[in-house]
Amino acid sequence: MPVADEDEENPYLRDPPTDFRPVEALSEAEAERQVEVLREAVREHDRRYYVENDPIIADRAYDALFARLRELEAAFGLEHPDSPTRRVGGEPLDAFETVEHVAPMLSIDQSGEEADVREFDDRVRRELAASGLVEADLEAGGDGAAGVEYVCEPKFDGVSMEFVYEDGRLERAVTRGDGREGDDVTANARTIASVPQRLHGDHPDFLAVRGEVYMPKDAFQAHNRERIERGEEPFANPRNATAGTIRQLDPSVVAERPLQVFFFEVLDSSDGLESHLEALETFPGWGLRITEELERADSIDDAIRYRDDLLDRRDALPYEIDGVVIKVDDFAAREELGATARHDRWAFAYKFPARAEVTTIQDVAVQVGRTGRVTPVALLDPVDVGGVTVSRASLHNPAEIAEKDVNVGDTVRVQRAGDVIPYVEEVVEKGGEGHWELPETCPVCDSAIEREGPMAFCTGGLACDAQRRRSIEYYASDDGLDVEGLGEKSVRQLVDAGLVETVADLYELDHEALTGLEGWGETSAENVLEELEASREPPLSDFLSALGVPNVGPTTARELAREFGSFAELREVAVDSPGELERVDEVGETVARAVHEFFASEANAAVVDHLVEHVDPRAADVEVGGDELEGLTFVFTGALDEWTRSEAQELVEAHGANATGSVSGNTDYLVAGENAGATKTGEAEDRGVPVLEEDEFRTFLAERGVSAS
Repeated sequence: MPVADEDEENPYLRDPPTDFRPVEALSEAEAERQVEVLREAVREHDRRYYVENDPIIADRAYDALFARLRELEAAFGLEHPDSPTRRVGGEPLDAFETVEHVAPMLSIDQSGEEADVREFDDRVRRELAASGLVEADLEAGGDGAAGVEYVCEPKFDGVSMEFVYEDGRLERAVTRGDGREGDDVTANARTIASVPQRLHGDHPDFLAVRGEVYMPKDAFQAHNRERIERGEEPFANPRNATAGTIRQLDPSVVAERPLQVFFFEVLDSSDGLESHLEALETFPGWGLRITEELERADSIDDAIRYRDDLLDRRDALPYEIDGVVIKVDDFAAREELGATARHDRWAFAYKFPARAEVTTIQDVAVQVGRTGRVTPVALLDPVDVGGVTVSRASLHNPAEIAEKDVNVGDTVRVQRAGDVIPYVEEVVEKGGEGHWELPETCPVCDSAIEREGPMAFCTGGLACDAQRRRSIEYYASDDGLDVEGLGEKSVRQLVDAGLVETVADLYELDHEALTGLEGWGETSAENVLEELEASREPPLSDFLSALGVPNVGPTTARELAREFGSFAELREVAVDSPGELERVDEVGETVARAVHEFFASEANAAVVDHLVEHVDPRAADVEVGGDELEGLTFVFTGALDEWTRSEAQELVEAHGANATGSVSGNTDYLVAGENAGATKTGEAEDRGVPVLEEDEFRTFLAERGVSAS
């Protein structure tokens, strides 16, 4: 591919060639020249696509140009901070630097009441008339003869940021923070395709603009679907997804998420601008993307009509908005009106009412649980249900979907069971024919999905990433071995970092690996490692429960442990003679089959084999005692000298007490060993629950006639 001369049109703008010369055939000078031409072309194609919405080449051709640019930069060491290739991310950051804004990023006074909007208009016209900037026409609801012109635009429901350009180059991008200063997230902002690294055209030497970073509705639904199918917690709404993404310390994570931006305000500029609308109309020429939903209003009545029209079209917009913003257009008038300590006095947000209960299903994702149970999840246009924004709701199982005739595109009524779990109550209006059908294979591991009555299950077992992740979370949970410090968030972090693939890998963690993770300090790493060490010899019943065998909860696990005495014997019977399991109380045909299938699975067997290299489950050695502790409930935290935590739990249970994993209103005593968990001790203090140290616990038992041996 010949390199274009200075005076030639950029050869990569229209019908770009794909038969590039091999990299090794280029001289350094040729590579530098081609990189510059490619960068110029990619920037122009970005502007055409994101700002003008008028691409001039096919996506495949664009991808080829982008790939060639990355290849040349890597081969010749030509990487540059404002290259379009920075969109793929950079090196992870240790922390964000706090930066002062060029100009204050104040909030906007707001209301959902028309009367408050008209009061804002009255004040604006009154103050500007008093200043002599407009003619004195103060009749409320007048025809605009007072000379105040407004610009109306959507109130985006995203994350507001400051973008600073010097000599046309993106110098920094800063979150709003407290309005005076925020976090420097420039590395993350560079990964957003609609944020230009360089301005186009005849731009100011210095420009600071305010923009709203957001996640488009369809991209949000697709991203949430991916998270659900990976066994991760989905985001509640697009704004939360955006806020959580923009503050990631790893820019490559940001690059993988579908963020966009609208620019909507000049904060400072070296070029004089007279009005807001003039600035916005100039933005696209500089490569700054603006919304098409802009409108000049000659009166407050026009602004109110704009708001009502946009409210009617709200659901059809490709992004979330929660109202409109009405701004005085003239910059001189804005200067006269000024600002309070909290908000600009020349702008007002006319809020939309919250969506209530009825919404549309945009997609259906398949969530795979710890036991392989497959749950369809409806991805919704966010809706307010009892004061909580809901963007997903359970469809429970295939049988219920068929019964309710639910499908993508349907308008549905959403409720919250017990004010907690959202679910689809009924279809209000059909948007598609028939009902949604469950796929034949698991979206996570591609194993077959099998129906059992109204339910459906993935047959992948621990070979399924979703089941494996949830099995690790369950193993460390209160219902498992109660490993403090390993909650859902920390387990996800370990898995995402590649440190843990199965429960057995927990026992191969080391101090260096843990302290290298974000948010892990010396103390938290040491505590988790001590907790894991203390869990290496769990009671057999606790171990069986922690494995997460389908249909085997703590009660059934205790009966199995009591009957078979050792893990090896139970496992052998489960694989070779599952019928013998049915002689155990709490075990019927369904449970016996579930236990057999779990241990007979090759994938599960591999994980269990690896696990028992680190863990030696033992038979319960505490005989049933009396009722000396009947009616009491204990919670244990930290490391005890005389017992493992599981042994202490068995001891009090053998004498009539209950042992639970978390402090509640029913807890009578918290027993705290070394490195006791701050969460549990804090909850005990808040609830007035007595905290016993180990010596006090031993004395407590002796006073009630319970042998601690």
